[in-house]
Amino acid sequence: MGQAIGDYAKFLADARDALYRRSCDENTAADLAAQKKRQEKEMETEKKATADAISQTVKKRLEEINSSYDKEIGKGQDKLKKARARREKAKSKGVKERIAEETAELREHNRDLGVQLRTLFQKEHIPAFCGTALYYTLYYPSGVKEFLGLLAALVLAFLALPCGLYYLIPQRQFWQLIVIYFADVLLLGGLYVLIGNHTRFRYQEVLKRGRALRNTLRENRKKIRVITRAIKRDGNEDIYDLEKYDDEIACAKQELEEIAARKKEAVSTFENVTKNIISDEIADSRRERLESLERALAETTASLQELENSIKEQNIHIADTFGPYLGKEYMDPDRLAELSRIIQSGRAGNITEAIRVYEEGEK
Repeated sequence: MGQAIGDYAKFLADARDALYRRSCDENTAADLAAQKKRQEKEMETEKKATADAISQTVKKRLEEINSSYDKEIGKGQDKLKKARARREKAKSKGVKERIAEETAELREHNRDLGVQLRTLFQKEHIPAFCGTALYYTLYYPSGVKEFLGLLAALVLAFLALPCGLYYLIPQRQFWQLIVIYFADVLLLGGLYVLIGNHTRFRYQEVLKRGRALRNTLRENRKKIRVITRAIKRDGNEDIYDLEKYDDEIACAKQELEEIAARKKEAVSTFENVTKNIISDEIADSRRERLESLERALAETTASLQELENSIKEQNIHIADTFGPYLGKEYMDPDRLAELSRIIQSGRAGNITEAIRVYEEGEK
């Protein structure tokens, strides 16, 4: 730089060579940069594939452990459920037997009362309907339930029925309701009175005795219900001999607890130890491939860095050596060749004159 040029043709030829070498190196650097990018992508793909293989394998193994233990836990839960069902069945049987035993006398009494009722009505040749619950509710009510039944029957017969019939008439008039009520009272009321007169006065004594027997039956049924509720609510289960079922249930619970504890331990061992071993094995199986990619990438990176440094030095050399004489616009091989031909043809004696001739020719 700053030295006089002795041979202009050689100076221009050197400039063309420098530009050519830099161009070749820049092309090579571009290829190396593209190669580096591909290698980086390939290495990232390999790393992701390794991570995915580890994740999928670990997940699969953990699911297999959970599935195996869950299957055993399911069996244990089914065993516990069946044991509890057997205990409940045995308790239910014991309760029924206890109820039957403690109410046996009352039930036997009721059977005797039923026989007495049937015998009484058959002996006196009383119509069978007179011994029904409906008859006694309508003619000899006793107790809240039967009085409510009587009230319901009256409402049905003398309110709901006539009103229902009245509202079925398409074009209703009030006098029609009066006629319906009159007919209803006449028919149903008359039938009620007729049956009552035919039976109540004729069989009054027998019906009263039947009423007394039915009251006793009702009282016995109440006592049976009270005894049944008391037995069902009794929390003392010692009398039902359920110890073997309790032992079976306790054993099933203990087995479930042991399986759950073993599952927890197995999962913990897998998470803290086995998972790391599996990860290392998979990573080791792919390490050679990954290291090979890393070495190739390192070599490419080093070559690219070396070439970029060389290009930088060439740029400095070209700028220092040829730039002051040629300028940036003539740092082109074709223009340099044309300048060299102008000088060699004698049309110019130096680079400045050659540039002027070139520019004039361009115009």
